[in-house]
Amino acid sequence: MASQTKSGSGSGTITTKDGTQIYYKDWGTGQPIVFHHGWPLSSDDWDAQMLFFLAQGYRVIAHDRRGHGRSTQTDIGNEMDTYAADVAELTAHLGLENAIHVGHSTGGGEVARYVAKYGAGGRVAKAVLIGAVPPIMLKTTANPGGLPIEVFDGFRAAQAANRAQFFRDVPAGPFYGFNRPGAEVSQGVIDNWWRQGMMGGTKAHYDCIKAFSETDFTEDLKAIDVPVLVMHGDDDQIVPIADSALLSIKLLKKGELKVYKGFPHGMATTHAYVINADLLAFFKA
Repeated sequence: MASQTKSGSGSGTITTKDGTQIYYKDWGTGQPIVFHHGWPLSSDDWDAQMLFFLAQGYRVIAHDRRGHGRSTQTDIGNEMDTYAADVAELTAHLGLENAIHVGHSTGGGEVARYVAKYGAGGRVAKAVLIGAVPPIMLKTTANPGGLPIEVFDGFRAAQAANRAQFFRDVPAGPFYGFNRPGAEVSQGVIDNWWRQGMMGGTKAHYDCIKAFSETDFTEDLKAIDVPVLVMHGDDDQIVPIADSALLSIKLLKKGELKVYKGFPHGMATTHAYVINADLLAFFKA
């Protein structure tokens, strides 16, 4: 059982079996929704969803993945099996039943692994994958449409050379589609992405590139028995839709696909009003 400390303000930490502190927010009452963030961000990336669903009467929970945000800057365990195990310890500590798990990007992989491995026994009611990395991002013999290893090697090289600049370039460009003609660029959104990224540990972020690009979630998706909503923008420049959502939906037993024309990878931020409304409809269905 994880040990923990929790303040009365609705946030706290648990200490996992390997001594890692995982920071989380836990607000409200009602059916729990657990939000899983993308790389290299934190639970703060869900601000627009946390506020909205709290107001709708849900209990909203979001954590900083190990090595990210306010959690321990880990040098080990920065891979999907441990990420999912951390979530299992957190949900057990919080006593969550009938929960909805929502994951963006890397967090979508975390959701797939967690739900497949730990979601039985009434722990999970539904799941959502938003711009998510499953089934697998890397180009392999079995996944010829994936991205070549050189793309992810480039991520690693850019992070190692100048993480601060790399973490400016990603949100200012492809993550939110701010590099598209006519895009309404928000400097605040760019700065907030950079702020979240720089809070985390560079070793954990470096390792996580392998975790989000090379982990194969095919069997996880096949094993999930609960309803899953797959949401993806067709202009996602980070996780191209053809080799992610359009394949994942074929592997899910109870999957529903919603494609958003022209929406970017970070659409839960740039188009929160659309995404929140569709999430709410799925939760209530």
